[in-house]
Amino acid sequence: MDEKNKQEELTLEESFAQLDEIVQKLENDELSLEESFTVYQQGIKLLKYCNSKIDTVEKKMMQLNENGELSEF
Repeated sequence: MDEKNKQEELTLEESFAQLDEIVQKLENDELSLEESFTVYQQGIKLLKYCNSKIDTVEKKMMQLNENGELSEF
């Protein structure tokens, strides 16, 4: 399974937990510059994934009709 499919299976909570781990790693002075850059890139990808998921949820919430039923967009 590639990284993209693995990301798509994550819940937002799991993604936020991974972002928290990434922040902790970056705050740790033991990483080399190259390792820091790689970890930073992973964090940016996760952040974009989270933003996309949140946008999707917001769009679905806006699509609720007066009966509380969700109409797909």
